[in-house]
Amino acid sequence: MLRDDIAALLTVALRKAQKRGDLPKFSPPAIAVEHPKDPSFGDYTTNVAMQSARLARMAPVKIADAIVQNLAPAAYVGKVDVVPPGFINITLADDWLSQQVAVIRQDGERWGNIDKGGGRKVQVEYVSANPTGPLHFGGARNAVLGDTLANLLAAAGYKVQREYYVNDAGLQIRKFGESLLARYGQALGQEATLPEDGYHGAYLQEWAGEIVRAEGNHYLSMPREEAISVLTAWGIRRTLRDLERDLAALGVHFDRWFSEKSLYEDGTFGEVMNLLRSRGFLHEKDGAVWLTATALGGAKDEVVIRSNGTPGYFASDIAYHYDKFIRRGFDWVIDVWAVDHQGHVPRMKTALQALGVDPKRLTVVLYDMVKLLRNGQEVKLSKRSGDIVTLAEVVAEVGKDAVRFMLLTRGNEATIEFDLDLAVRESSENPVYYVQYAHARIASIFRKAQEDGWTIASDANLSLLVHPAELHLVRHLLMLPEVVDLAVTRLQPHHLTYYARDLAAAFHQFYRDCQVLDRQNEALSQARLQLVAATKQVLAQVLALMGMSAPERM
Repeated sequence: MLRDDIAALLTVALRKAQKRGDLPKFSPPAIAVEHPKDPSFGDYTTNVAMQSARLARMAPVKIADAIVQNLAPAAYVGKVDVVPPGFINITLADDWLSQQVAVIRQDGERWGNIDKGGGRKVQVEYVSANPTGPLHFGGARNAVLGDTLANLLAAAGYKVQREYYVNDAGLQIRKFGESLLARYGQALGQEATLPEDGYHGAYLQEWAGEIVRAEGNHYLSMPREEAISVLTAWGIRRTLRDLERDLAALGVHFDRWFSEKSLYEDGTFGEVMNLLRSRGFLHEKDGAVWLTATALGGAKDEVVIRSNGTPGYFASDIAYHYDKFIRRGFDWVIDVWAVDHQGHVPRMKTALQALGVDPKRLTVVLYDMVKLLRNGQEVKLSKRSGDIVTLAEVVAEVGKDAVRFMLLTRGNEATIEFDLDLAVRESSENPVYYVQYAHARIASIFRKAQEDGWTIASDANLSLLVHPAELHLVRHLLMLPEVVDLAVTRLQPHHLTYYARDLAAAFHQFYRDCQVLDRQNEALSQARLQLVAATKQVLAQVLALMGMSAPERM
């Protein structure tokens, strides 16, 4: 990346200054290069001189001057300024900038990709809602966040697996099956009662009706436990079918749907319990089995198997992560959880220590809630069912692209207000429309060029690109690798939406100030066609990273 090249150039200059005696000997800090908040200060800046002042026992400005005087020539460096109290500001060379259009065009869809991961295996596990009914719209944030992170990690050189953990075992699944049986009985005229803390959603009444139409009263003649088991399996299959369909409509697909139940059926759970016992991290108390978390620095010991002999959800999580790290050998695992699960994070880290796995290999990305707004008022219930608002309903109303973009507009742990009216508004106020319209506008330029008989030259004279709006646009095109690096380093994909809006704004400004097709100046037109082609390519790439389409017409 250009940022890293500049940091390396400055590092060499600092060492050269020390070697020549312009600076005293000291171990310099790592040089951090950033974009200045005020673009008038240049394209990049560093405060290394100020960081080195105490070490060198010199004024920061003098240190900065010594570094700049020993800076080797570089094609991309146009101007270097030392600004009190000691900033070094670098402005990119105009002639170098214009030539980068060809570099971006040549890289094609690879532009923006970086080799941060080096092929390491990373698993991203996300959504993983209980398979007990339709996905609430709040779960859409989990889906979009996890899926976009997976896209970014792949672009950063990681080998990525996307996984949905199906919680098809445990108490909640039992209540789900009992609730479906009760609704089935009610559909056949019985006075069946829903279990305490059962599932009351209207969808279960619909599903019970489907079962009655297909099977009649067949399940009423079964022993109760057998009927619950059969209907639970039916309900899980139905839920997963709908989940897969609804998530696909959002552009979310998984490499694997992992069954919690399989951990008990294939012996994984028993294997994990034996491992923890052999390592001295299980003990019995009050009839239950506990993980001795306090021996590893945990705040308190944790129940693994309840006194009634049933494993708790924590036990399943331990076995599941054992399968991830030890059985399947992922180098890094990222779990995407709602912020109300944050208390479970230290427990999982402690459990990994007990398994002999470095807890740093697990990262939990937490996200906050989504408020759905219509006419400025929060929407909590579905118009159709009077129940929760589902993901499928919102995607059907505003489209997957609007859902994905709007759910990436804030940092992970910030609350998002999703404005349904704004999401479908065709104006610059709608960031989704604003960004996609830039891509569609470029497509219209090429349609116009074709209609007017232009032959687009691949050897255009890019040095003609000297207008401030042209160079401003190129600068934004060059930032994509840095944005990918930032988003992956911080696991914060909202940086993509910020970048997309800034890039679209730079293009719209260019379109306003610079005529692309001009028969009076064909050479400049050819250069500008290459620039807009590069912009179209980068816009499509950032939209793809967000899981969105790049429309040719709007």
